[in-house]
Amino acid sequence: MKILSFHLLLETEWNRVLHGQELSSEDIAAIQNADGVILPQGCKESIYRTTCRYCSNVFPNYDARFSHPGKTGQALLFVEQGVATPRTCIIENADHQLHCPSSSFTFPFVFKSAWGGEGEKVFLVHSEIDLKRCLELARGWEKENLGGFLFQEYIPTGGRSLRVVVIGSSMHPYWRVQAGEDGFYTNLAKGATIDTASHPDLMAKACRRLQPFCHDTGINLAGFDFIFNEKDRDPEPLFLEINYGFRTHGLGGPDSYLMLLEKTVREWRENL
Repeated sequence: MKILSFHLLLETEWNRVLHGQELSSEDIAAIQNADGVILPQGCKESIYRTTCRYCSNVFPNYDARFSHPGKTGQALLFVEQGVATPRTCIIENADHQLHCPSSSFTFPFVFKSAWGGEGEKVFLVHSEIDLKRCLELARGWEKENLGGFLFQEYIPTGGRSLRVVVIGSSMHPYWRVQAGEDGFYTNLAKGATIDTASHPDLMAKACRRLQPFCHDTGINLAGFDFIFNEKDRDPEPLFLEINYGFRTHGLGGPDSYLMLLEKTVREWRENL
């Protein structure tokens, strides 16, 4: 079986390096002659689509990533799959936000750009003044072709969110805990710390909810964010976001992540 790898850290008997932003004719010829292809984690949609056109076995599976792009696309995917998620309204652009008026949400609520990570372009809106500022920011993003945003129900979480990293068929959950005053941002980039031991029952519940979702969507490499309402006695894990590029701190660092990835690719290869 001939496995072609474009991933710099995942070596097979047949490796190629992507040069430039698109596949060359030599790359396409190699893909056509491969039984399976391994792509880099951050590959472009055009590269992924072309690879899938010429080879039916591609890792990772990014069908959902590109069919439902950005946080607005993810919100639609959660609705389509019928999973629990905070009440959300998708807005195409700042001038059309009247189609989903902010008055339908009680202050505070969350304003979230369709694009960005690690808490970037996410704000807790406490007032009409806050909302006006957010809409002005959105108009600026639209000029950079980064349009689309969400109004989302604010869920009190006690300053913690759950990240579940999916690598093939394995799941690796850990909490991100913020010790700040309001605990709204639970991203590592904003000072959160990692907790791998607390509330194992909630971690297990989130993994159980995630298994059928990944089965139905084909997602086999991503970090999922969940939140739990701290006011509920038996809280349901709420799907929040999907991160196709994610930090490896909660997995033990880059070396540990690479070992997990190599193991997953071996299993994927054996199942072809």
